[in-house]
Amino acid sequence: MSEKNASYHVLAYYYFTCLEDPHLEVSRHQEFLKDKDIRCRVYISEEGINGQMSASEEASVAYQEWLKGDPRFKDVVFKIHHFGEHVFPRATVKYRKQIVAMDEKVDMALTGEHVSPEKWKQMLEQRDDNTIVLDVRNDYEWVIGHFDGAELPTLETFREFPNYARQLKEQRDPKETKVMMYCTGGIRCELYSALMKKEGFENVYQLDGGVINYGLKEGHDKWNGKLFVFDDRLAVPIDEKTDEVISHCRHCGTASDVYYNCANMDCNELFLSCPQCAEKLKGCCCQECTSAARLRPYEKKDRPKPFRRSHFYEESKAT
Repeated sequence: MSEKNASYHVLAYYYFTCLEDPHLEVSRHQEFLKDKDIRCRVYISEEGINGQMSASEEASVAYQEWLKGDPRFKDVVFKIHHFGEHVFPRATVKYRKQIVAMDEKVDMALTGEHVSPEKWKQMLEQRDDNTIVLDVRNDYEWVIGHFDGAELPTLETFREFPNYARQLKEQRDPKETKVMMYCTGGIRCELYSALMKKEGFENVYQLDGGVINYGLKEGHDKWNGKLFVFDDRLAVPIDEKTDEVISHCRHCGTASDVYYNCANMDCNELFLSCPQCAEKLKGCCCQECTSAARLRPYEKKDRPKPFRRSHFYEESKAT
């Protein structure tokens, strides 16, 4: 997840803490970021903070020191990679009622046992029939990379996870089953592991720092493919030693880990395609979308960045 001559830090972090006035924290962040070479997506709520950021090395260090200088955030852990350019289009700091959407209150004191990448690797090697490894990410994240033997819950959205946990309890003995959970950076597991404990599962473990931290500490051992990230890179190796591709073009089945947003503006679906099929279908996810009324022009790029509707409309108004 690094690049030669990289000049920017890419940060991923979160921290659960009680914030009496999250809107004030949003304002404080916005003020701090004003004159900094930082682009980000930061969400703040009464529950705490969840952030992703790209910044020059100087600005990155300044932000980390500033945030950790606040006693409420002094224990925040930053996962840091290096890249040659910004991976976000702008600096965005917003209030969110839930920093992880689940629509169900859980006791954060019930979170699963945090497992280091080293121990996680050992647990994967030693797993038995009473152990399940749950990938608590979306299917479009799963398809380009996941751990050996992991299971992906069949859900439309992760707001359905509470029901999934209750159904699993009917299929598995919650007292005997070991539940290993992982996600990209660790934050989803904080809530989902607590919910599993709430539902009666006694042996719940979560990968500390998520797949990002695992790649930093243990590399790609036990991991297949690449990692989906919610920034301009979209698909990245979890270490510098492998560039394995396990996913395929939706149209022809050729190996591909390149994502496109459908050029039909009323669809905009994120999908995998090889460059040849993308060009043939004008950047659309299916033949039907190629004849849609509102199509973005297809631009041939090796690694297209995710399309953001708001940017298109702003550019349209400007012209």
